[in-house]
Order: sequence, then C-alpha cells, then structure tokens
Amino acid sequence: MKGRTPKQFHLIMIKPSHYDDNGYVIQWIRSSIPSNTMAAIYGLALDCAERKVLGDDVQITLTAHDETNTRIKVRRLARLVQKSGRYGLVALVGVQTNQFPRAVDLALQFLDQGVQVCIGGFHVSGGLAMLRDVPRDLQEAMDHGISLYAGELEGRLENLLQDAYGKRLKPLYNFMEDLPSLDGRPVPYLPARLIHRMSGTRTSFDAGRGCPFLCSFCTIINVQGRKSRYRTPRDIEEIIRTNVAQGINKFFITDDNFARNKFWEDLFDRLGELQEEDGIDFKITIQVDTLCHQIPRFIEKAGRAGVDRVFIGLESINPESLEGSRKHQNDITKYRDMLHAWHSIGALTFAGYILGFPADTAESILRDIRIIQRELPVDLLEFFILTPLPGSQDHKELYERGVPLDLDMNNYDTIHVTAPHARMSKQEWLDVYEKAWDTYYTPDHVEAVVRRAREWGVSANKIKWMMLSFHAAAKIERVHALDAGLFRRKYRRDRRRGLPLENPLIFYGGYLWEIADKLIRFLGMYRDYQRAFRRAMKGTSRPAATDVAMQPVQAKELDEFELFTVTDAARSVAHKTKQKAERRKAAAAR
Repeated sequence: MKGRTPKQFHLIMIKPSHYDDNGYVIQWIRSSIPSNTMAAIYGLALDCAERKVLGDDVQITLTAHDETNTRIKVRRLARLVQKSGRYGLVALVGVQTNQFPRAVDLALQFLDQGVQVCIGGFHVSGGLAMLRDVPRDLQEAMDHGISLYAGELEGRLENLLQDAYGKRLKPLYNFMEDLPSLDGRPVPYLPARLIHRMSGTRTSFDAGRGCPFLCSFCTIINVQGRKSRYRTPRDIEEIIRTNVAQGINKFFITDDNFARNKFWEDLFDRLGELQEEDGIDFKITIQVDTLCHQIPRFIEKAGRAGVDRVFIGLESINPESLEGSRKHQNDITKYRDMLHAWHSIGALTFAGYILGFPADTAESILRDIRIIQRELPVDLLEFFILTPLPGSQDHKELYERGVPLDLDMNNYDTIHVTAPHARMSKQEWLDVYEKAWDTYYTPDHVEAVVRRAREWGVSANKIKWMMLSFHAAAKIERVHALDAGLFRRKYRRDRRRGLPLENPLIFYGGYLWEIADKLIRFLGMYRDYQRAFRRAMKGTSRPAATDVAMQPVQAKELDEFELFTVTDAARSVAHKTKQKAERRKAAAAR
C-alpha cells in the first residue's frame, strides 16, 4: 500500500580495486591483503542492524564485496535496493587515492540505477585534511551527486544510515576535526565467506589508530591523527575468539606502528594467554618501526603472542634521505640489531624500501640494495616509488608550490612516477624501480635468504614461495606485491569510464595470450628459485659463518661495513654512535 514503511534497507559495502595501465580492473581469483576498513565498517553495521537504528520494523540487510577478488555486478546489486522501494545505500569504503577513479566510476553506475552512493576513505579524508580548498576530483564527484565522507564512522554510522533511509544524504560529511575514541566500540568483523576469498585466509583489524611520528610521505598522521587511540585487550580478545570460532586463525593487525600502542604489553600478554592457557592457536602479522627492539620485552612477548610476520618501515639506508623525509626515528646503526632480534623469535621480516628520495640517484639506489643484501638479514624487501599521496605533507607542499603533479589519481599506486625528481628523469626513475626487484631477488640472494631461514629454524620453503610471489608480482603481473593475488581475472566490460570496449576477438585473444605468456615466464622464474632452494637445502652453498648479515652485531662493524661507510652521511651517523658509546663507557667507569 502506498506510503507504507519499507521493511528492508540494503547497505551494500564495496571495497573498490583500481585500473591497470590499459584501463581494466585489477582483480584476482584470490587477493592477498584483507581490507581493515571493510572489517571495521562491517562490524559497525552489524551493531546498527542489531540495534535497529532505522526503527523496529526496518531490517538492515548487509552485503559486502571486495572488488580485488569479486566482480561487482552493478545492476544485480541495484535491483536489491530497487525491490525494497529504493531504500538503500552503496558505501564505497576504504578508498585509497589510486582507487578513487574506479570508485567514482562505480558510483556513477549506481546513481544511473537510482541508488544512493557515498565514498569514504583515505583519499577523501586526506585531501580535505591537508588542502585549503576542496580538491577538484572531490568537487566533481559531489557535483555528480555522489556523497563523500571524511573521517571515521564510529558513533556516526547510524546517522549516515538514517540520512540515507530518509533520502537526504548530504554532499559532504566532514569529521576530520573530531576523531572518535575506539574504546568499547563495535569491533571489526568479516564473515568467513569473504575472508576465504583471500589467498592466505587472513583477516585484519586495527588495535589502534594514529602515529606520533612526522614522516613527510605518510598520510596516517594527517588522516588518523598523531594522537593515538586504542582498542582494549578485551576488544582484541573478542576479535580473536569470534574469528577462530568461524575457522579463521591468521590476523593482520593494521596499526601503522603497533610498537607505539601504549597497551602493547597488555595486548601481547592476553594473546599469549589465549595461546598457552586456552589452547587457541593463531598467528599474527604486525607493522612496527625500526626501534621497537629497544622496548624492553617487546619482541619476546610478540613471539609468545603468536607474531610470525613483521612489516618494518626501513624506507632507506641513506641517513640523508631519512632526515629529508622527517623519518628521524630511523637509525641505520640499529637496523641489524633489530632484524636479528625479530629472527630470534622465528618471525619473517618484510621491509618497505622507498625509491626516489631527493638524495637518490639510480646508481645510489642499486648500490644501497646490494649493501642490504650483504649486510642486513632482511627476508623480503618490497620497493615503492616515492609518491606524494594526497593527505601527506609532501603532497601539500608540492601542491602549494605549484609543482606539476600527475592529475590521474589511478597512478598514485607507488609503481608510477607522479612528481618530478631533481636527479632522475621520469624514465630513469621507472627503470631503476624495475631494476630494483631484479637486483634484490637474484638466484644467489634467494639462496642466501633460504639458507638463513634454515639456520633460524624458519620454513625455508615458505620463504622461497614468498620471495617468488613478490618478484613475480612486480615483474610478470606488473603490479605491486601488495596489490597482487592468485590468477588475474579480466572482464571486457569492466573498463575505465571513457575508454572504448575492445572487439571480443581482440580482447579474448589478447587475454589468452597474456595468460600463456605469464605462465611461461612464471615457470622460468620458478625453475630458478627452485634451483636456488635446492642448493641452499643441500648445504652446497657457502656456510652461514661466512654470511656477513648473519654475524652478531659488533662495534667494529661501524668502521668496516659499507652500510656505515659508503657516504658522508652514513659515516657521520656511525661517528656519533661511537661517541655515544664512548661516553656511556666513560660514565660507567666513573
């Protein structure tokens, strides 16, 4: 009957992907990195549905898709909303800068079907947080009728849903000046059916948000703030138990720097108790800074809590670059000690390395990678092109100075050059990025890392496969390792708005050739990796005693290792470290 209150409201949450250089959506049968934002918003949405925030007679139905592993069928999803009297909302969540063009394309398709759309995430929040005026791409999206959301949804999702239910969405919701507490909020959650679309069957959650440091290339500090906010140990226990109950026992804690969570010890202690006393087996991946090993008991308790993988923001071994990017907390004289500490508990180390700091040249980048191979016991090194992401201090300064930046947000994925460099041309920068992967992931170095894994008691076969997957993603799939997955899917009609549909014969013929070519190249790469693996496992490679990176940290290395002697800046840092050690020794003697 006309005027009757609808009984169903559809909240459709989509984590969009982005486009490749030919305009096709990057998508996999299984993707690799779970979306923390999707988990956080799904948990909040479940709470809203259970509390019936739209009224006792309105059921909120949740649908969630990650486009990196699921094809988004706009008309089919739109029909869900249309059948309920157009009461619904499509929320494009966790949208990064390189995903914004795809998010807008999807939003316009849903608007054409009469469905309300809201886009949120780091791109929207970062642009509004750092720039005086609304960025052009955000304004254009609002002009098309897309609603934008800046900030976090804790305590606010019900208001957004009520506005959507009343069909009165605002063009812009901006809460960047009012970041909510996480204490006692509904915890992140994703149903197992969504998690099983990930290659590692791993879910994610944040134990805290914000970071106290000032890295100029980072968006975290300007989007989530420098004042950290935390979930309680009880919240984290609920997350673990809920997921283990649905068969999920691998977790990625997405805090940009878990070591600065003031409750880290309580969290690790509780996680350790769950493992040892309650018999709940699970593994955890965390992200930390390069000084975390200096926090008493941190690494020891991380091991007890189930931490088996660690992402470390190494960024550079050039002190001049670290200083210029305001990453003052990174001390190259501490790197070896930190990496050895993580390996002592059997954790794999993943280090991020940024190419294109102002002091970098193509020659210095490749030189530094070779130094890392010889002198630092890093397991996996992943490379990023320095990218001025909207929301970072770098972007703000370049934008305000009128420096010509790439206007295509799809290219802000850390594998494209989006800004000029003082010492390298665009092509030189791209070339050295390509060479970086082949320079680090050589057969000889794969052999060395596998041998180190064997010495540390870590699964050598796992190391081999992970190194292969990182290398193959960059060189064969032409995507960053963090954007990769298992078997690339392409659909002719899922192409960037404005680009023509290819002839079916050309598209499908090209796709089949691409699959065959990638398979042949992968098999060749696998052959090289397997040979290196066999050499390491047979013990025919040089013994660990002669591997410089495996040697215990000693004071004399400050005068001998290239890490500390190759540049004036490195020598200066080493000299200051020696002076501090001498002062401590003198003070102890007194």
